[in-house]
Amino acid sequence: MDRLEAMGLLLRVVERGSLTAAARSLHMPLPTVSRKLAELEAHLGARLLLRTTRRLALTEAGEAYLSSARRILEEVEAAERQAAGAFGAPRGALVLTAPVLFGRLHVLPVVADFLEAYPEIAIRLALSDRNLHLVDDHVDLALRIGPLPDSSLVATRLGAIGQVVCASPGFWDAHGLPDRPAALAGLPCVTFDFVTEGGLPAPLWRFGERVAVALRPRLSVSTAEAAVAAAERGLGVTRLLRYQCAGALARGSLVRVLEAFEPAPRPVSLLHAPRATLPLKLRFFLDYAIPRLRAGISAISPAEAPPPAPSTAAP
Repeated sequence: MDRLEAMGLLLRVVERGSLTAAARSLHMPLPTVSRKLAELEAHLGARLLLRTTRRLALTEAGEAYLSSARRILEEVEAAERQAAGAFGAPRGALVLTAPVLFGRLHVLPVVADFLEAYPEIAIRLALSDRNLHLVDDHVDLALRIGPLPDSSLVATRLGAIGQVVCASPGFWDAHGLPDRPAALAGLPCVTFDFVTEGGLPAPLWRFGERVAVALRPRLSVSTAEAAVAAAERGLGVTRLLRYQCAGALARGSLVRVLEAFEPAPRPVSLLHAPRATLPLKLRFFLDYAIPRLRAGISAISPAEAPPPAPSTAAP
């Protein structure tokens, strides 16, 4: 049995979602695909796939094996390219993830420019305000906003983005501009679930370690764009990451307050799994994207300068 071929076959089956689709893409008879997978499972002494008439799923052993197999295949591919002197022509597919709005505004333009520069690379950009798991969700690179818990993942700091309190000009005309956080107490607010802190109820906003202010919730939404639109309509004061409301602040449809009391900016990082040798496609993307993303974040929060060196940190 050719183990590398079997690894590649398992990977293709999982990517295509069925044995039939994998066989078709490989121009291989379906019975041959089924036999080779059965031989691999017999060799390992473990079931890798659960097959029903409606779906195909990896077992726990299959997930662990596929993760290792994917890394081995990438390292073999990198070694072959190195031997062939193919450093200048990276190719393959990358999976990236980022928060929805930040990804659309700041990551997508970088990805589009990168794809123009490297036509043999394909990218799947998964925009989600839920943190995808790099291994379980087969993600090569994740952009995260916020503090990172300790882990074995490699983190590259891109900068930091602060949170701002803002509302429409008409709202401040009606309620008066606050001169301290306590002046927000009892005001109607628009809350955005993604930026609530420490498990606290959304209407309780912290300013430093000692100051917490309770507001009166009028509307709770699940996207930053909805929070901006509601605040522009005068429904209440809102608190967002600076990039999420930068356009409205520039237009004057929202007015920022309490700048002197804003909490420390949240770090922005790129994460990937540690590897002895980075795949060429990932190394090229990191080299291309990091300076451009840092420049974009610096334009939002110019006072925040990221350290240049990557560190070991968080999922």
